[in-house]
Amino acid sequence: MDINLESVLPLMIPLVAIVMGIGYAMLSTWLRYQRRKEIYELHHRERMLAIERGMEVPPLPPEAFLGVDLHHAATVVELAGQRGYRWRNPLRRALVWMFGGAALMVALYLNHRAATAAWALIPIAMGLANLIFYLSQRRADPAWPDTAQAEARPGDAGSTRL
Repeated sequence: MDINLESVLPLMIPLVAIVMGIGYAMLSTWLRYQRRKEIYELHHRERMLAIERGMEVPPLPPEAFLGVDLHHAATVVELAGQRGYRWRNPLRRALVWMFGGAALMVALYLNHRAATAAWALIPIAMGLANLIFYLSQRRADPAWPDTAQAEARPGDAGSTRL
C-alpha cells in the first residue's frame, strides 16, 4: 500500500481548514460561556454575602447581559484616540484599496495576461468610491474627520499612528 503524499495533500488542506475553523468557533463559544458563568457565580456569591450581612444587594454588571467586555473596548478606543488613530477614515481606506488594487493589477499582469489583470479594477473602484466620499464630506464640512486634533499631535510621544 503505497500512499502518494502529493495526491493526498491537496485534499487535506481544505479538510484541516474546515476542522480548525469549526474548532476555533466552538472553543471561543465555550470560553465565552465559561467567562459568563464565572461572572454569574461571583455575582451570586457577592449577593449572598450581602444578604447575610444585611447590606444592599449589588446589581448585575452590564457586561453580563451583553457578553462584551465594555471596559476592554473602552480602553482600546481611548488608547487609539491618544495615538491619533481615527477608526473610520475614508481617506486611509481609499489609499489602501487603490494601492492594493494597483499592486494586484501589476502582479496579475506580469504573471498572467491583461484580461486577468482587469479583475484588479474592483478594489481600485472601491478605493475611488472611498476617495470620492472623503472629498465630498470634506467639502461639506471642513472640520471632518476631525483633522485638527490629529494634526495638533505630531510632537507628542504617543503620536505614532497605527
